[in-house]
Parts: sequence; C-alpha cells; structure tokens
Amino acid sequence: MASQFSGVLQLTDLDDFITPSQECVKPVKLEKKQGKSLAKIQIEDDGSYVQVNQDGEKQKLEKAKITLNDCLACSGCITSAESVLITQQSHEELFKVLRNNKASLMGQKVVVVSVSPQSRASLAARYGLSSSEAGRRLTSYFKSIGVHHVFDTNFSRTFSLLESQKEFVARFQKKEQDSKALPMMTSASPGWICYAEKTHGEFILPYISTTRSPQQVMGSLVKDYFAKQQGLSPQQIYHMTVMPCFDKKLEASRSEFYLNKAETREVDCVITSGEVLKMLEEQNVSLNDMEPAPLDTMFSNVCGEEFLSHAGSGSGGYLHHVFTYAAKQLFGEEVKELTYKTLRNKDFQEVTLEKNGVVLLSFASAYGFRNIQNLVQKLKRGKSPYHFVEVMACPSGCLNGGGQIKPLPGQNQKELLQNVEELYKAERTILPEEDTRVAELYQTWLHSIGEERAKELLHTQYHTVEKIINGLTMKW
Repeated sequence: MASQFSGVLQLTDLDDFITPSQECVKPVKLEKKQGKSLAKIQIEDDGSYVQVNQDGEKQKLEKAKITLNDCLACSGCITSAESVLITQQSHEELFKVLRNNKASLMGQKVVVVSVSPQSRASLAARYGLSSSEAGRRLTSYFKSIGVHHVFDTNFSRTFSLLESQKEFVARFQKKEQDSKALPMMTSASPGWICYAEKTHGEFILPYISTTRSPQQVMGSLVKDYFAKQQGLSPQQIYHMTVMPCFDKKLEASRSEFYLNKAETREVDCVITSGEVLKMLEEQNVSLNDMEPAPLDTMFSNVCGEEFLSHAGSGSGGYLHHVFTYAAKQLFGEEVKELTYKTLRNKDFQEVTLEKNGVVLLSFASAYGFRNIQNLVQKLKRGKSPYHFVEVMACPSGCLNGGGQIKPLPGQNQKELLQNVEELYKAERTILPEEDTRVAELYQTWLHSIGEERAKELLHTQYHTVEKIINGLTMKW
C-alpha cells in the first residue's frame, strides 16, 4: 500500500456534491500513549479536532487515512466519492509493481494498462496532439517504464453497448408484466450507483441496468480471457486502468468485482488522467518527446494507427446506440440521426421516436446530481415519461470528470472542455454490431463458457446500503 495517496483525493470543482447525512465514522486518528489517560476531544470552530489533556494542553489531531473498504462499508457519506481519503490506489502502486518486477524474477507480474478514450482526449488537449497520437505516445511511455500491454476501453465499451441494447429490448418487451422494467437507467457512472444504493435503495435499483461498465468488462477480458490465452493465473496479472473520474476507484473496489478463488480484483488499480500527467511531470517526461509506439490490437478498437470510437455522447454513447437499436428491433424504424431537445438545462436532454403522432420511444440523458434528483423525484411521483435514461454523475458527463486534467493558469475551463470534446469526437466511429473482433470473442470466449458464466462476466448486481443511525455517528 502506498504511504500516501497521490495528491489526496479531494472534492473537485464539480457541483455534484451532496451533503453527508452523518459524520464519518473514522474522522480522526488517535495515538494511545503509555502513561497518559485518554483526554477529551474537542471540535474547533474550523471543524478540526483537538485533544484536550487533563492538564489543559491542546493537541491537534490528524485526520485518519480511510481505506477503500472502510468507505464502502460505511453508509455515512453520500458524495460522488472524490472527498474520501483513499490510500489503496495511486500511481505509486504501479511504480511499486514495476520495481518488484525489475528487482526479482520471482513473483513477477504481467502489467496491463487499459486507457479510457476520455482520458486520452484530456491528455491530447494538454499536449496539443490528436487523440490517436496521444494514445500512441502514451503507449510508448507506459512500455518504456515496464508495462507489457496497453489496451483501449473503447473495445470493452463495445460489449457494454451490445449488452445494454439487448437488455433494453428485453425490458421493453416485458414492461406490461413488470412495472419496474422501465425506465432502464445506465450504470456506467459509479458516483450515480453509490448515490442510488445509499439514498433510494430498493425503490431505484430495479430500474438500473445490470450491464457492466467498460472498465469492468475490461476487467473480465483481462483477468479471464487474456489470462487463459497467456497461460497465466489472474493473480499473475496486474491490471491498471486510466479513467476520467475518481469514482472509478470505488467501482473497481466493489466486492462484486473481486475474484474470490484467485484472491485478486479484476481491476487492481485505477488512476485518473490528472494522475497520469503527474507521473509524466514527476519524471520530467513530455508526451511530445515520446516516439509513437504501435498500438496493441488484442483489446483495442484500431484501424491502422488510428483509434476507433462510438457515436453519441462523450460518456459512452449509450442513449444513441440503445435508441437506434431499439427503434429498429422493436418498430422496424431506421434512425439515421437523433434530434436532441434540451429541457431545463444543457445537461438534461431528451430524444423521442414518433409515428403517426404516437410516441413510441422516449429517451433522456441526465447529467449531474441536480438533474438526477429531479429525475428520481419524477419517477417516485409516477410522472417520468421515459423508457431509457443515460445517467452520469458529472455535469457535462465523463469528458468533464473530476479526474480530468485541469486548465492551465489563464486557461478557460469551458474552452478546455470544448477542446477535449472536439478531440474525442474527431475519431472515426464504428457500430458495435460491426466490430468483428468482439463478435469473434462472443463466439470463442463467451459461448464456450456457458450462458450463466458469460452473464457473470458482462453483468453485475447492486444492493441497498442501509444507513447506520445512532448517537455516536449522528451529527447533533
């Protein structure tokens, strides 16, 4: 475990913070010293904790380091998870594994890094490169420090999109028998999942898609398929992902994504786009100075030296792909272009399919917790008109994630976000159904292991987290 998390996780500039419902159960660290009786703890006006000894001497207490498991086991905080002090996941952990690999032949691990397209676009904007060029140079950098394989989560996202499409059609077809089949809400945003589990529990969870996020599908690919192909056990692989938000660290640490038999996680470590920049700066390396490297094609959407992406939003394009697929499968309608209608703000939009004045499909995207809360309240009142909602915790979606690279001094945040979005959308798109490599893996990998096991690898489940309310944890 790293001695200190890289630049302590803290609440970012986002407006998606919801006030904690109770005090954290591990707010301070107490050092017991021999020969001294325990003193009382006093809370100062600035919120800091002070220990007052019997002789009146005051000593400021340092905050306790809270591990990921402490955080997930506690129902005290309802935030987008950026404010939690996490010591288990940082780039220091990657360096530690790489040092161990160099120091000893025993216990060496095959190191795999999976990079999200949003992080690639963020780094491209910082270094004035195209997204594909940034990806090739990032591949070169990671391999120069000892990483063996660099993959692209656009590839695993294809699985997520295909599974989401099938899941929606199945839900739509049973909507008359199951009152909670619709609306189907996406599950790729762990900040939203954390909020749903802790705040609305049994009411909201049936609506949430069981399809895994691209990060966790990649976890299945790397620790199951790739491990078997390489003749390795899952424990012999160290899998790190590069993501646009801190919440992904919490997602990777969920118990559902821990392989009990192999005693390892499907994703061992998550670092953000900003932490990659920090790695580069600590080593005095610029991506502009790295020679572009050939892209690993096993788990990457590439055509020659260029990455391929998906149409739709910068948060994965779930609404776009599920809408066009459902229109064709359910109503025989070919939708070439989607028309988005902005509602109360730019982060709440809807798309409808109408025929002869009848609304056949009503889809929406809701980004940021203010819009999510409004959506949930409508649902509770039975006033939600939607069949499907693409839900993301971050305002403006994943391209504006809390882990993305911040503007330079004097740089405008809005202009930076626009630049990142342009770089992201400049990549050529591919339909999930046309990805021959993914289709091949459905046949050779997923069909060979049986339907039940395949479902485990591509889907997950959610659970209510009960609030603990007692005199010791409540803020009086």
